[in-house]
Amino acid sequence: MYTIKRHIAPVLEKRFKNNICLSINGARQVGKSTLCNHLFPDAKKVNFDNKIIRMAALEDEAGFLNNSGTPLFIDEAQKAPSIFEAIKDKISYDNLGYSSYVLSGSQKLKLHAGEETLAGRVSTNEINGLSLREIFDVPFDERFLPNDEYISSREKELKPYKDVWNVIHRGQYPELYENPDKEWEDFYQSYVNTYIERDVADLISAKNIMTFSKFMTSIACRTGNVLSYTSIANEVGVDAKTISEWVSILERSGIVYLLKPYYSSHLNRAIKSPKIYFRDTGLACYLSRWLTPETARNGSMSGALFETFVVNEIIKTYSNRGLKYDFSVFYYRGKDRKKTRVETENGVIEESVEGGIDLIIQEGDDLYPIEIKETASPKASMASYFDVLDKEIGKHRKTGVILCTIGEKTFLRDNLVCLPLEYI
Repeated sequence: MYTIKRHIAPVLEKRFKNNICLSINGARQVGKSTLCNHLFPDAKKVNFDNKIIRMAALEDEAGFLNNSGTPLFIDEAQKAPSIFEAIKDKISYDNLGYSSYVLSGSQKLKLHAGEETLAGRVSTNEINGLSLREIFDVPFDERFLPNDEYISSREKELKPYKDVWNVIHRGQYPELYENPDKEWEDFYQSYVNTYIERDVADLISAKNIMTFSKFMTSIACRTGNVLSYTSIANEVGVDAKTISEWVSILERSGIVYLLKPYYSSHLNRAIKSPKIYFRDTGLACYLSRWLTPETARNGSMSGALFETFVVNEIIKTYSNRGLKYDFSVFYYRGKDRKKTRVETENGVIEESVEGGIDLIIQEGDDLYPIEIKETASPKASMASYFDVLDKEIGKHRKTGVILCTIGEKTFLRDNLVCLPLEYI
């Protein structure tokens, strides 16, 4: 039974009505099929995960499309790449109109290749796991942009996010919320096995399957960190080139997200490697063996898991509006050490530390710096790197934000505000 209101639903309905093809990508189990069946009940459905159906379609793509009619929903469409060319031909020859095809898949790169075949005829969309807004049934659906207008609008629909660490640990796959009795470890064990068998096995050699599992654990333990292929290669026991290829597999199948660094000619000491984040914190907890919400919250990865969760929540506010975020959301890390005042048991001291900015949202020439901290007692020193953005010629640093577990909105300075997670 379909019960969770997905914020991207109105976007998909509108785009289906105004495009010949609707393409939807996202990781396994994020709810693509459930949502499409709910939104487009009149469409005939075929799933190319089923090898028999897939082979029958590939034997005669044109005949398959003629017999299926429209509207047609093809799940895991990327498993039969030639179907995209056949759809293109049918659209051209039969002069098909809007609302003809829905194509979904869990292999982003392969699906994107098909979308290029259908350029000008397809609307591309991304579905992620459930957001906090969806889990707690908050109707507010604007993207996160912490200016005065956004904050004022968000405050009209604030709702407490209770037991956030339970959400972080449980993960954001819809099945875990549709079925609250679903056993957490059993779900993720099955998820990993299915993912490797169906999405990975045909991309790497059989002898590397066990090593790939070790690699996934290594990546999970590094979520929220700058990506270093060499250090992962040394730990896993394969070369850096192989690690790069495997990271690409994780990325295009929606398991991880690579956050681009912010740099320019004026910030020539910026690190240019991306940061890597698991898309689902429950999966990261499972792979890194944090088996309860309490151990995850109190363990050595708590800060990284919290940051991973918040970054994903912000990204979802974009994708759920049908918006691209790759050129709007960045992080900054500098190679230089910076002097900052730190409070200790012996008083306030000045230390030279490395640091950066967890997130930068760019809106035109405006830059919004954001620090993410798992604390209810934020300090202004946590935003000490925000002023590096003042070096950017032609850009304007706007009011900075510390996203944390504080109880209510609090200004630490005129240009620095602390926001609870409820404001995302």
